[in-house]
Amino acid sequence: MRPGGTQRLAVRQGHRLLIPIPARHALALAVLALAGAGAHAADAPGTEAAVATAETLPDVVVSATRSEQRRFDAPAAVDSVPVDPLRSATPLVNLSEVLAGVPGVAVRNRQNYSQDLQLAVRGFGTRSTFGVRGVRLYVDGIPATMPDGQGQASTADLANASRVEVLRGPFAQMYGNASGGVVHVFTPDPPKDGFTGRASTGFGSDGQWQAGVALAGGNERLGGTLDAWTYQTDGYRDHSAARRYQLNAKVVAQPASGTRVTGQFNYFNQPLAQDPLGLTRAQADANPRQAVPAATQFDSGKNVEQAQAGVVVDHQLTEADSLSARLYGGTRNLYQRLGFSGAAPNSAGGIVDLDRTYGGAALSWSRRTTANGLPLLWSAGLEANGMRDGRNGYVNQDGTQGALRRDETNTATDLGAFAQFDWTFHPAWQLVGGVRASRVRLGIDDHFITAASPNDSGSSTYSNVSPVLGLVWHALDSLNVYANLGRGFETPTLTEVAYGPSGVGSNLGLQASTSRQGEIGIKWQAAGQRLEAAFFDASSHDEVVPLSNNAGRTVYQNVSGVQRRGFELGWRGGFLGQVGTPGQGGGSRIEAGLAYTWLDAYFGDSFVNAQGQTVAAGNRLPGTARHSLSADLSWRPLAPLTLGAEMRVDSRVYADDLNTQAAPGYAVFNLRAGYELRIGPTRLYVFGRIDNITDRRYIGSVIVNEANGRYFEPAPGRRFFVGLRAAL
Repeated sequence: MRPGGTQRLAVRQGHRLLIPIPARHALALAVLALAGAGAHAADAPGTEAAVATAETLPDVVVSATRSEQRRFDAPAAVDSVPVDPLRSATPLVNLSEVLAGVPGVAVRNRQNYSQDLQLAVRGFGTRSTFGVRGVRLYVDGIPATMPDGQGQASTADLANASRVEVLRGPFAQMYGNASGGVVHVFTPDPPKDGFTGRASTGFGSDGQWQAGVALAGGNERLGGTLDAWTYQTDGYRDHSAARRYQLNAKVVAQPASGTRVTGQFNYFNQPLAQDPLGLTRAQADANPRQAVPAATQFDSGKNVEQAQAGVVVDHQLTEADSLSARLYGGTRNLYQRLGFSGAAPNSAGGIVDLDRTYGGAALSWSRRTTANGLPLLWSAGLEANGMRDGRNGYVNQDGTQGALRRDETNTATDLGAFAQFDWTFHPAWQLVGGVRASRVRLGIDDHFITAASPNDSGSSTYSNVSPVLGLVWHALDSLNVYANLGRGFETPTLTEVAYGPSGVGSNLGLQASTSRQGEIGIKWQAAGQRLEAAFFDASSHDEVVPLSNNAGRTVYQNVSGVQRRGFELGWRGGFLGQVGTPGQGGGSRIEAGLAYTWLDAYFGDSFVNAQGQTVAAGNRLPGTARHSLSADLSWRPLAPLTLGAEMRVDSRVYADDLNTQAAPGYAVFNLRAGYELRIGPTRLYVFGRIDNITDRRYIGSVIVNEANGRYFEPAPGRRFFVGLRAAL
């Protein structure tokens, strides 16, 4: 992927399709251009996506202008999960609904819309107690991760998505700060030959209700899409209700040959998101639906409003040279009530009032040529991103705003430059390499200075050079072997540098974490089957972990020797011939997939934690499961009917650095069914699903190192959702 925009790639899957795909680095030729045909991705758990049939699987290739290579000819672990909003047997509200079948990815729904999902890739991001940290998020080429490395997955428009792509391993470092992995959501282009419309609604357990509408139309020169949807729930737990609304627009214009302009607008409003807070293990066992008294006393929760606009321009200068540019900006307003008062003089306050503006720009150039008669691609680019937060903190007087406790202006800027190449130096060998230089600056301007709250103002700058190199051996038409190496970094977030040791000043002396990663993998596909496996190893230094917590102020420190290593296995296949499907043209009667991850993540060196206790070398990294298994099966006994089953298994997950608190392992099973029919020109899809059919009690997620010892967030018991979707 290349910063600055998108590159037109063609994907042939029995026929040729044009797919817009961001091109940050030379891997754009193959890594993230998998449009609906990625390994393990054809029909991820919770989705009824159009699946490549056994006849077309070997034909899948990607081509960029004159060069052409098979989809899996890339030195990296990558998945592309196709999403069909008309035929997905799930509400399409959270990324956890579509990414469960991707190996190496842990995405857990907290059942808490005030804190967002837990999203981690190969153990990067597990330590985040809210939002997404350590994993870069993008939506249609626009960053959803801020320059300091903190991101939000809730604003992704899954109700109108076409696919979700996940890049794991060293090549993710080409995205810069906090790139333990990359998750990119794409929405479809408007049609070029008329108009389409789609509507959906559904309801389920715990007061769930979802509804949406989408319109699209255009011609060869100009087209647009517009979709709006809403979702609300009473919540599985007490004090966990939520409401959200989203509006998205996209305009694609091709004013001249070789020029493409894509404009985007997104509006997200979440006026209600209650926070039930975590539970102790005894509380979770006694009543998993309960909220702790502090949640209702202080009315913990938040409301968010965000608006964003962006434009991407792609221009073909010559037959060999192309330019891509990106410009975007937005605002985000957040008002959050935490589960404590924050009345102490040196407290940050129990209410957070945040007013954010952010934006960025990027420009990149690519040149396609040959060396010794074989393809060679050169690319280079620049990008800049910035954010400015007006942050106030107030005393939480039992859910109402009290005295001022914090008044700051926080800033973060991210400047990056990159260059890379993709060289097929032999018909059976491909070499891909690149380097990225990044500079991140964090700044704090403190306007609230008292005897109990000294001046926290200051700034810190972090610089890093991230090289990456990969090699692919195309051993057979059906078999590739690859290896890669890379180095990356992750700065502290503005939240983590806010408070200094002993509650005095800021912690801008905190260092950025650096990592060295390596990966070896194989990719095989034949006769309608796909199999991929990868071994990976990552060593991190100066990892950011808690040092102390006082009056709601968490102070962080650096520790070294954090190790993440593991094995990933993914398989998908189709069986028993063909069966026609209205509007889709057929597919295998039985389709199945499996994703397994073994992750050994641990502290290599001992250190003293926030409670003044020694964390022993060898302790597991909290928030990580050693074993994770996901499997799904789809059966189409009749052309319009699809039946499916899903399984998810996780081993024990520790909740604290000391490894004294843990969520037990579990196995859950889900069932789904969908029926498609036509009434005149209208396609209808009726679906239903039952999650956790055995009504298993288990902990769905943990709050890592929670200061009050309330680490656990229970998952729902048996629940259902039914829906109806229509397209014209």
